[in-house]
Amino acid sequence: MSLTAPSPAEIEAIERATIAAVAHDAHEVIGPWILGLRPGTIGRAHSAAPLAHTLVRDDGLIARIEAAFRAQDMSPVFRLPEVEGLSSLAEALAKRGYVPIQPTLVMGADLARVAAVADPDEVVLLERPDEAWASVFLGEGFDPEDGAQRVAVLSSSPGAVFAAVRDGEGTHAVGVLSLSADWASLHGMRTRRGRRGQGLAGQVMARLAQAGLERGATRAFLQVEAGNAPALALYARAGFAPLWRYHYWRS
Repeated sequence: MSLTAPSPAEIEAIERATIAAVAHDAHEVIGPWILGLRPGTIGRAHSAAPLAHTLVRDDGLIARIEAAFRAQDMSPVFRLPEVEGLSSLAEALAKRGYVPIQPTLVMGADLARVAAVADPDEVVLLERPDEAWASVFLGEGFDPEDGAQRVAVLSSSPGAVFAAVRDGEGTHAVGVLSLSADWASLHGMRTRRGRRGQGLAGQVMARLAQAGLERGATRAFLQVEAGNAPALALYARAGFAPLWRYHYWRS
């Protein structure tokens, strides 16, 4: 799978938008790093990511980042892209006892193409997530603790738009779009187990993309675990291409 090289400005914008969506009120910038300092199960909200993909190894800076996490009674976690310009940092983290896990792709797309991936006529937009929307995160097949944390975090995301596929039998698929400048980031795409494979996620994604376009965004990004084949297939149909891959480095 080839990766599309983003510009330095795009890299920084994506990382800042990521934190704005999941830890807008619990973050810190230390040098060329942005730290999500929200405890819990959401990796992006509890990790440090570089704002550039070419950085010189600086063990003192790594120590400052570790201290910032520990000051919040949190274990340090680094979200490090797998790129040549950060290879010396990977070596430094390995020497400090960190191990890379959970390979994840950052993917980007033209928002207009995402909006055309499916017919979203049956999708409704919500100003705030309601109980039925939140229930999808807590349904069969999902970790209830993680689901509850994601509902709480995404519900407080500034500039967020919420979408749901629902009918007389209930709410079956949901998602969130968070806006930052001209970027729209997709989060919380969930479909109830009994309704998967029916194209509902594509409908939710298309309606959220429409909402982003209406609000002035032109580009979209998302993060997806590298082994999630069904999600990758859907995102590819919507025009998403991999920008970079990262691991969470944990000790």
